[in-house]
Amino acid sequence: MTTSAALHDRLGDRLRDATDHDEIAGVRPRWVVTAADTADVAATLRAAAEHDLTVVPRGSGSRLDWGPAPTSADLLLDLAPCAGVLDHAAGDLVLSARAGTPLRTLHDTAAAAGQRLPIDPPQDTATAGGVVATGTSGPARHFYGGVRDLLIGITAVLADGTTATSGGHVVKNVAGYDLGKLYTGSLGTLGVITEVVFRLHPLAAEHRWISSTTDDPGDAATIVDTHRHGQAVPTAIELDRPRPGGPITIIAQLEGRPDATHERAEHLARAVGGTVHDHAPPWWGEHPFPADGTGLRIGTEPAALADLLRAADRAAATTALPLALRGAAGLGVLHAGLPGTADAQATTELVTALRALPGYTALERGTPAVRAALDPWGPRPAARVALDRRLKDHFDPGHRLAPGRDAGGHR
Repeated sequence: MTTSAALHDRLGDRLRDATDHDEIAGVRPRWVVTAADTADVAATLRAAAEHDLTVVPRGSGSRLDWGPAPTSADLLLDLAPCAGVLDHAAGDLVLSARAGTPLRTLHDTAAAAGQRLPIDPPQDTATAGGVVATGTSGPARHFYGGVRDLLIGITAVLADGTTATSGGHVVKNVAGYDLGKLYTGSLGTLGVITEVVFRLHPLAAEHRWISSTTDDPGDAATIVDTHRHGQAVPTAIELDRPRPGGPITIIAQLEGRPDATHERAEHLARAVGGTVHDHAPPWWGEHPFPADGTGLRIGTEPAALADLLRAADRAAATTALPLALRGAAGLGVLHAGLPGTADAQATTELVTALRALPGYTALERGTPAVRAALDPWGPRPAARVALDRRLKDHFDPGHRLAPGRDAGGHR
């Protein structure tokens, strides 16, 4: 059995025993090791490979309990010290940073040059590597694209300690793979992200928000379609329905020059019977579930939004659960939330009903009882499962990186 002394010989003072505060979705690791740069991560993964230890990476930990719980976690690899902006080429609209850099630091750096990184997750503690590993975006995804669209370069360390880089600032490529797209949403199962390079955009001079409220799912879908296909070109279209059968609020965000945005906002408000606001609502970009609750991610075609809203109402009524919905209506991607007190069996029935719809329903986070009762990914095409397994076998042959968190069926 690997001992702390043997690991300490390899990793030095970066190693400590884990505590209850280091749990990952209820799984407590044996040790925690910190890493300040790519070299530290590579040395850690080489030691883990030598001792056949499983490894789960952590940034700020704000979403460490998202996705499936790991089946094993000998080492928790703490990337919080792996922080700092490496380069800001303002003239090229490019910003690079270490993975543990807080996202707010990237926002502040870009804003100082009149630029923005349009990744706006609700947790202000999120890190650059964490938003890539979890595939987290926000309302601005509607216009600017998600993390995988804004990520133009990445450095990651593979399970055997090999360092690979793809895209911007290329040092060594992994032939045949776009690592940026592959690692987005990978939850640490294919390698440990240590550096990222993002594409920036100019910072808008002004924002306006147009809100509309209706009780009818069909009317809500019509309003969203008006926003999507009109000439105002919103940068975000969000929906909020705090309770089943209750009012549905749709808000479109416009941005641009002060002399043009206000007129566009007024015109759009007249088209949808809405109201123009100078500020986003308090719920803007937030998830509709508490920290101890269950969160789902539901995806469908934007044209099927009304069907999704009606099906959610039916499922909530059948199970007597207070299902809240919120998210990117313009993209057909909503988050659904339930309180932590929601019955696990009823939650399973609700999710099963939603999974009967075209699209997908995935478990983002949940109580231990809900995790035990639900397949987090739901039914998936056999070809996709086989592909995920081949990727896992290629990048992590020993299945030591975040085992059980991948969607390929490895446990």
